[in-house]
Amino acid sequence: MTQIDMVAVDELVREIARALVDDPNAVEVEMVNHDESSVVRLRVAPGDVGKVIGKQGRTARSVRTILGAVSMKLHHRYTLDILEEDD
Repeated sequence: MTQIDMVAVDELVREIARALVDDPNAVEVEMVNHDESSVVRLRVAPGDVGKVIGKQGRTARSVRTILGAVSMKLHHRYTLDILEEDD
C-alpha cells in the first residue's frame, strides 16, 4: 500500500461524509495504520452523526461496502469507525 492509496481512501471517505452532513467543515478523517489493515476514523458534528449512520445503519453499511471494494482493489483491509463526541 502506498501513501497515495492512503490519501485517496482518506479523501474518498471525507467527500462522501461531506455530501451527507449539514456541516461539511466539521468532517474529520483520521487513518490509523496497522500492518495488514487500516482503520478510517470519521468524526462529524454531533448533530450530523445520525445522517452518516442512516436509518438502521444503512448509510454506514454502504460506506463500509465501498471501503470493502477499495480493500479488494488495493489488497489492504480498511475498516470504518464513526466516532461520536460526547458534549
